[in-house]
Amino acid sequence: MASKTPAYAVAGSEAEVPISPPAVISVEDLVHRYDGRTALNGVSFEVGHAELFGLLGPNGSGKTTLFRILSTLMVPVGGRALILGHDAAKDPDTLRRHIGVVFQAQSIDIKLTAAENLWHQGHLYGLHGRVLKTRIQEMLGRVGLSDRAKEKAETFSGGMQRRLELAKGLLHHPSVLLLDEPTTGLDPGARRDLWQYLRILRDEESVTVIVTTHLMEEAERCDRLAILNEGKLVALGTPADLKHEIGGDVIWLEATRNPRDLADRISTRLGVEATVIGDNEQDARVRLEREHGHRFIAELAESFPGEIQSISVSKPTLEDVFIHRTGHRFWTEGGESATKA
Repeated sequence: MASKTPAYAVAGSEAEVPISPPAVISVEDLVHRYDGRTALNGVSFEVGHAELFGLLGPNGSGKTTLFRILSTLMVPVGGRALILGHDAAKDPDTLRRHIGVVFQAQSIDIKLTAAENLWHQGHLYGLHGRVLKTRIQEMLGRVGLSDRAKEKAETFSGGMQRRLELAKGLLHHPSVLLLDEPTTGLDPGARRDLWQYLRILRDEESVTVIVTTHLMEEAERCDRLAILNEGKLVALGTPADLKHEIGGDVIWLEATRNPRDLADRISTRLGVEATVIGDNEQDARVRLEREHGHRFIAELAESFPGEIQSISVSKPTLEDVFIHRTGHRFWTEGGESATKA
């Protein structure tokens, strides 16, 4: 990751206390509503210089609304979003010159060549002549499309088209890059290539990157995460720190009958908080968090003989963090919820 050397107070003072550099992005108590439904409910966080930051959440969590506010396409009902000191709602024209945006929906013209797509994009930012030509060559080389510059985008694979989208977003040398679900429709190889390139942007060019995603494995690749649920910020931190808060292993039990009754008796007899995940009796499972889970499962099996159909134990994942903070799975169907015994 790019080096972040801390600034310090003037030498000779009683203590040289580290001074945090100003945030590149500052989201302050953002609120937004659609037709009476609250899409964002007081969301606040900061993103630092040259940070690869993820917005993780299921559909309907508010991450797309937040992305649209950050990219100057939407004005929030309350709060504000500052990027490089510019208010996204009050100073959008200035801000657009400093940010690159790659939307989930395709924006390239497949009937144009790769170079022509970038040529038209450059004109939107006031680039022209030799400067634009040089920049196009540079960007196509950076995303590995130099040898396809004169070919129409419709002949490209999905991964190549996504790389061309990135080239468009970076053509004007933005300090901040915003990407909405950038790997949608890409095969595993193209996804790896994209994330490798994002790390290069962060490490070698000090670009601050925000990525929205609903994929846990992608969120793991971010420096820090903001996890959203139903318009609220439910967790913020590095993937490692967030998983560490679980404080042990995660145990899942499938009961032979009545999982809620089993959860109640586990809590009473063993003093361990048990959570039942799922409203459907057939799909509901009991979830526990416990240090040295592999040892504890023997005690569970002995305490409730014949009542446990299966047991699994694993190290915490980001989905476990989401369940820990919200009480329900990342993906829910039919209003699925959890109740604590």
